[in-house]
Amino acid sequence: MYARIIVAVDLEHPAQAQALLARATELLDGGGEIRLVHVLENVPGYIAAELPDDLAERRRAEAAVELRAMIDPARDLRIVHDVRRGTPARQILRAAEDSNADLVMIASHKPGLGDYFIGSTASRVIRHAQCSVLVER
Repeated sequence: MYARIIVAVDLEHPAQAQALLARATELLDGGGEIRLVHVLENVPGYIAAELPDDLAERRRAEAAVELRAMIDPARDLRIVHDVRRGTPARQILRAAEDSNADLVMIASHKPGLGDYFIGSTASRVIRHAQCSVLVER
C-alpha cells in the first residue's frame, strides 16, 4: 500500500506509539521504509540558561535509545528512527518532505478547548501535509 511511512512518535505515550508502529507495519509495501520521528521541542532561552549545557544532546541520545527499543529486530522490515528538534508539526511535515513519504501516521487526543484556539499538532499536520495522513485515536 505505502512505500514510505512517517510514524510521528510521542515518547511520553509509548502505548500509542507501539499501536501506530504495528499499524504501519500492516500498511507497508514489501521493501518499504518506516521512519519513526520524535520531535524535541526547543526550550525557551530564559529556561535553557539555567540548564546544563549538554542537556539537549542528552535528551536527543535518550530519545534515540527509546526509539531503537521500539524496533523489533526480528521483523524483516526497514525501520529507521529520526530525532528532530523544533516545532512538532513543522518537523513532522519536514520529515515527510525529506523522505518523500506516502503516508504520515500520527496519534491524536480528543480535542480540548485549547485546540480550538491554537490547533493541535495533528490538525496542523493534516492541514499542511502533501501526502495522506492517518490519525489514530
